[in-house]
Amino acid sequence: MADLPPARQLLADIGQSLGFFTRLPVTALPADRRSFGESVWAAPLAGLAVALVAWLVHVAAGWAGLYTGMTAALALAATMLVTGCLHEDGLADVADGFGGGHDRQKKLDIMRDSRIGTYGVCALAITILLRWLALTALVTPGNLLIALVAAHMASRALLPAFMHLTPNARDEGLSAGAGEISMPAMQAALVLGVLALLPFGFGGTLLVALALALWFFALRTLAMQQVGGRTGDVLGTLQQGAEIVVLLCACILFG
Repeated sequence: MADLPPARQLLADIGQSLGFFTRLPVTALPADRRSFGESVWAAPLAGLAVALVAWLVHVAAGWAGLYTGMTAALALAATMLVTGCLHEDGLADVADGFGGGHDRQKKLDIMRDSRIGTYGVCALAITILLRWLALTALVTPGNLLIALVAAHMASRALLPAFMHLTPNARDEGLSAGAGEISMPAMQAALVLGVLALLPFGFGGTLLVALALALWFFALRTLAMQQVGGRTGDVLGTLQQGAEIVVLLCACILFG
């Protein structure tokens, strides 16, 4: 494939990330596509699209006269529809595998099983409840927009770094098929994630960044202990946990 002009390559990478991380109607020519490891820097921009959809749904529902709990539920449902529950599916699989498997191979087998178990149901119930409660607390449209953009961009900004720093648990599968994550892709994603946190102010940005770092390394340690590395499901869990971390920090920062 011939090298594309820089501007068109950036747009192609963004389109590829939108096509992978969301169900938004994005078209990209095959010739525009690079490897996932090269284009994954744009994952935070896919998160930005998800955040804007959720915010618009929340605001529109509020204008229609629905109370805060309903608007928050609709906004949360919008994020799930836009992403196809990609990350929620990974979270449920990890909860079932890590909680129900007795050895590494059994955990990986459970995570690959499309059925959902008790651990997965409980994990989804708790995380959905936490996100809904956070959205109901962020009643000001401006604060809600800041929190949603930060949560969805920063949570996806961690994905390339996690993939770069954590070995694959399997030789095949979604995560292994992504290939090597380049250092520029990892750095660009992290920069976008930090930019999304800046509206929290200097102190708020440091607080959220520290909380995200703790979650990042805690999950990495757990994944290494449980299955010896990363899978696509682990990456989904990383995103879900990071999204919750940012939303909860936003509730603290905005009082």
